[in-house]
Amino acid sequence: MVHLISGGDSGGAKTHIHSLLSNLSSRAEITLVCFMEGPFAQEARELGIPTVVFEGHNIFHTLSQLKRFIREGGYQIIHCHGARGNLMGALVKRSLGLPVVTTVHSDYRLDYLGRPLGRLVYGTLNSLALRRLDYRIGVSDAMVDLLIDRGFDTHTLFSIYNGIDFTPRKAALGRADFLRSVGADWPEDSVIVGIAARLNPVKDIPTLIRAFAQAHRAYPRLRLLIAGDGEDEAALKTLVRDLGVEEEVCFAGWVSDVDSFYAAIDINTLTSLSETFPYSITEGARAGLPTVSSRVGGVPYLIDHGVTGLLFEPGDVDALAEHLKTLAGDEGLRRRLGRRLYNKGRSEYSIETTLDKQMEIYQTILRRQDRPKGRYGAAICGAYGKGNAGDDAILEAIVKELRDIDPDLPIWVLSRSPRETRLRYRVNAIYTFRLWRFFRRLGRTRLYINGGGSLMQDVTSRRSLWFYLLTISMAHLRHNKVLMYGCGIGPIQYPSNRRLCSRVLQKNVDAITLRDVNSQDELRDMGIDRPEVILSADPTVILPAAPREVTDGLMENLGMDSEGAYICFTLRTWPGFDEEKAECFAQAARYAYQRHGLTPVFLPIEAKLDNVAAAMVTRRLEDVPHFVAPQSASSYHAIGLFARMKVVVSMRLHALVFAAGQGVPLVGIVYDQKISSFLDYIGQDLYLDLHEVTAPALEDYIDRAVARMGDREFLLGGVERLRQVEHRNSEAAAGFLKGEGA
Repeated sequence: MVHLISGGDSGGAKTHIHSLLSNLSSRAEITLVCFMEGPFAQEARELGIPTVVFEGHNIFHTLSQLKRFIREGGYQIIHCHGARGNLMGALVKRSLGLPVVTTVHSDYRLDYLGRPLGRLVYGTLNSLALRRLDYRIGVSDAMVDLLIDRGFDTHTLFSIYNGIDFTPRKAALGRADFLRSVGADWPEDSVIVGIAARLNPVKDIPTLIRAFAQAHRAYPRLRLLIAGDGEDEAALKTLVRDLGVEEEVCFAGWVSDVDSFYAAIDINTLTSLSETFPYSITEGARAGLPTVSSRVGGVPYLIDHGVTGLLFEPGDVDALAEHLKTLAGDEGLRRRLGRRLYNKGRSEYSIETTLDKQMEIYQTILRRQDRPKGRYGAAICGAYGKGNAGDDAILEAIVKELRDIDPDLPIWVLSRSPRETRLRYRVNAIYTFRLWRFFRRLGRTRLYINGGGSLMQDVTSRRSLWFYLLTISMAHLRHNKVLMYGCGIGPIQYPSNRRLCSRVLQKNVDAITLRDVNSQDELRDMGIDRPEVILSADPTVILPAAPREVTDGLMENLGMDSEGAYICFTLRTWPGFDEEKAECFAQAARYAYQRHGLTPVFLPIEAKLDNVAAAMVTRRLEDVPHFVAPQSASSYHAIGLFARMKVVVSMRLHALVFAAGQGVPLVGIVYDQKISSFLDYIGQDLYLDLHEVTAPALEDYIDRAVARMGDREFLLGGVERLRQVEHRNSEAAAGFLKGEGA
């Protein structure tokens, strides 16, 4: 691999490149090419990185030298960094025929702020070069998100992080000695808030000082230690005096002994207005410190609010002050957050993980380089991007299984929220009703997937049925193999719709994998026998649950006791769910609490609808403790939360699927046949129709569900059978992608 960079870089980019290349040298043949001599190249040599410098102002001569060097060196990949490296990579790309990748260390549109001429010339050239290169690596998922937002193909993007060595270190100085060395004469029982940052406007230290002053009034033991220097130092010291906390704030200046600094503080903070992925966060993670950070750049990928730390919006003094108060007054919470952050940082953000990821990216690029040309990729259509956690979990499962089949497969998804879909699943997405664009894309894909759920039904909408039948016809017309994936069929009530559905599926579909037996009967009743019909399972049964430690944090964030006993209600608005039924559910929730000691929790699958139903019930529960999750969680978090319930009462299919997979006793409320079909399929019999719901009936079913809590073999048996047949979904897709049929 040959790496191209100007040679004048500093800061995070310099640290990242030197650390990455010095460690990569033991795994691959690496050469660094700089275009100027200076400290960057000299330090690289001192680290043992093979370094070559091509100096000179004649760009044509330099290009000629570079091409000859790369050809003679037998390099396989050209890896660029920064504007100069990107430009040179773009200029040699065609003549050398090698894949060219760049690492994007910062927002390229902001690299020349304050330098109008540089921004016009170098910024423009860099933007153009970035578009010409084959692949881009963002330093953090947030940087990849930014590139996705700017229209870069998700299939050409990778993310990597500034990993650090998580090997335990012993601080050179103890806490008391370090504090004395920086002039902080504070009591031993102080709770010390710390930040290590340059003292310039982008780090927004004034927000930290103001928030600290607020929190200190509530918790006088709080102290603030600021490590760093910069142009704002005098103004910050004036602010400290004006707020009356001069004795409680210490400016330590530039600190080279970072291990002693992090060992001396109790709470790590970051208040930046803009970041990519700051080393100060991973340094704090290595020290096992609870961290409060502004929600910027890649920080939210490491810090999951309430689980591995606390987040606030940039500049929000009051929110930061509340977080500092919360941590100052709860030593146990500080320990838990610090431990979780350390565990996540060590597993996902260590230097070893960074090196593994970089080598994986190189291998992926070389593998794609050898792939034969021609039609390639999959298009997926379903009820995606509408805020329904169940439908989104289906897409997540399908994408996961397709990537297990072929990790390089380009995937295109029709979505009502294409930006959200691109960002969340790292797939390309097209707005649902831009059918002409979708039709053109189908000319380049091999497989079309009608993606899971109850798409073939006309109860909620006849137009949605017609829409999905149209996309199936379009895919067949464009010579895609057509697979209906882990789906449910029906109910289709209108005779004309049944005839239309039969005709379209008979003519255009190659295979149908079904999630339940009733759907098989429905196809038979409509006379559909030409496509291969395979009985499988809902693809979401393969999705994992968040581990207990993560779920503990989610529960704490909702105000719940992670050791408590809970009954979950997942309800939705639907004809027949009225005030009378809400009263029945309220009585049942009260009964579960009083009779079985189960605190009611309301977890939504589609928050917009489900929390309306939950509110109708909870306003009748003023005498009973209860909790309501305001938003739908990701499948990973949702499954983890459902796993912590003792009983789940649900109108939502995917709440039942998520809970069943974790061995939780279920009570189904049937508003659609898919609920009873699923429960019958896994051998569970506790369900009743919505119109039959009464308080006594619900209480009886809750009693019977509670009685099953210890029978893990029964509770998990049905879902284990589903998992054993779910692979038939992906096997059908694999056959079509490999040209072998289903």
